[in-house]
Amino acid sequence: GDLILIVADQSDIVLESLGKLRLEIANNLEMIPDETHALVWVTQFPLFEFDETEKRLSAVHHPFTAPLEEDLELLKSNPGNARSRAYDLVLDGAEIGGGSVRIHNREIQEKIFRILNISPEEAQAKFGFFLEALRYGAPPHAGMALGFDRLVAILCGVKSIREVIAFPKTTTASCPLTGAPSRVDEGQLQELGLFLKPNDP
Repeated sequence: GDLILIVADQSDIVLESLGKLRLEIANNLEMIPDETHALVWVTQFPLFEFDETEKRLSAVHHPFTAPLEEDLELLKSNPGNARSRAYDLVLDGAEIGGGSVRIHNREIQEKIFRILNISPEEAQAKFGFFLEALRYGAPPHAGMALGFDRLVAILCGVKSIREVIAFPKTTTASCPLTGAPSRVDEGQLQELGLFLKPNDP
């Protein structure tokens, strides 16, 4: 009665494919109970991922996510294996929240920028105010955002968050109730220094 499934490809494709396959099989065999909810914290995400297009490491979450304390040495020797202090809150297989502990040490922040191929000049131009603030000392800090609409949808047992949003948009980003988006007049466009380009015939 055992079943072995093998998927061969890049790791992110393999993991996503096997995850969806696992859920499909579990749903078909009715292995997931409807009457209970499963809540889990997902932690220790990779700090970096390899960008195939750019041929370099990029930040998985954002460049201000703190690495795990025990992985600080990996920033020198093997940054691709460093884990982050990022976290997701997952309910019944759906992400309902996520965030991270931020870097509060200038030396570590500059090291992360170097790993991401951000030159000192670019870092200063884009984030100089932040690096300056870190120089004076910043307390450890973290953030998180909850997807309240998704949480309510799960608790109500509906598939789409549109069912629990007061004024949901359609897939074309329009609102059937209000008719939004409305047309803008010439005065509004001029005020913003914009013009509408007609579609080519």
